Amino acid sequence: MQTVGIGDLELESGTVLRQVELAYERSGNPEGPMILICHALTGDQYAVGNAERPGWWSGLAGPGKVVDTEMFQIISFNVLGGCNGSTGPLSIDPETGSPYRSDFPLLTIRDMVRAEYKALLKLGINGVQAVLGGSLGGMKALEWGALYPDFTRSIVPLAVTPSFSSYALAFNHLGIQAIEGDPDFQNGHYTGSADFRGFHLARMAGMISYRSGKMFNERFGRSEKANSFEIESYLDYQGKKLAQRFDANSYLILLKAMNSHDLGDRQISVPICSLLYTHDLLYPAEEMIPWLERQPCAVWKIVGTDYGHDGFLVEFEKWGGFIRQFLQEEAQVETAK
Repeated sequence: MQTVGIGDLELESGTVLRQVELAYERSGNPEGPMILICHALTGDQYAVGNAERPGWWSGLAGPGKVVDTEMFQIISFNVLGGCNGSTGPLSIDPETGSPYRSDFPLLTIRDMVRAEYKALLKLGINGVQAVLGGSLGGMKALEWGALYPDFTRSIVPLAVTPSFSSYALAFNHLGIQAIEGDPDFQNGHYTGSADFRGFHLARMAGMISYRSGKMFNERFGRSEKANSFEIESYLDYQGKKLAQRFDANSYLILLKAMNSHDLGDRQISVPICSLLYTHDLLYPAEEMIPWLERQPCAVWKIVGTDYGHDGFLVEFEKWGGFIRQFLQEEAQVETAK
């Protein structure tokens, strides 16, 4: 695992997080323009991966693919507050010598972006050709364009809106209450894995929001298996699966950071290429398009899909060409300068 230390980081809250480290993956053409990829809520830094362990976006990024690693260099960080090598609730608090757990400070999306900006500078990277990300990663892409327009040449925010909607807040509230209200959570000081019912329920609530009702109905119908409906078994499985690989305190930190996302009326001067997906319950296109129309340099596309919010993780053949063209055109503009 590759990590980079960025020293102390003052958060928007005023709290200073000591001795921060971010885990990252770096791949592709070392001479090519740099692309920063930002993962979603439960993702990690392995966006591209390798033949033995393909990354979570390996269908989009890799040799000859939409984000072509033969043309571009790619870097992706495990988000600040995460649980895959970056400083987060599982990390040791330098001041106490014990894991932070639920004492880890609340974060904002801007805190995450500022941490990654410091990390890129530490790695000798003085600018990125584009920042790509969906969902939480899309929130970060927007903040990159707003905070560092001289460092970020373009952004590609997918499945995101300029602020987190009330409907999305409602789903996050369900997840937060399910985790914090479970006695096994022990106020964030549970031992061992986070494999308890409240975390399972939080994940189930999220899974329901990620895809369309049409997809659930067509995939599961009213099929039964082992005295339960298949949709029930599917959700139970997804809840247990996440709890075995992810930390519940990190999940809470990231949910609450997403809740804080709100660009307000800010304009972004860098070129924007945004993708929106039909049936996205959390980030509907009608909430993003008016904001995009007010930006000085923005293009967008609505992708028709039954996958809803999860559309940015699948069906690359439907929408990948739009991003490929944008990245190549922006790279040519930069080369011509």
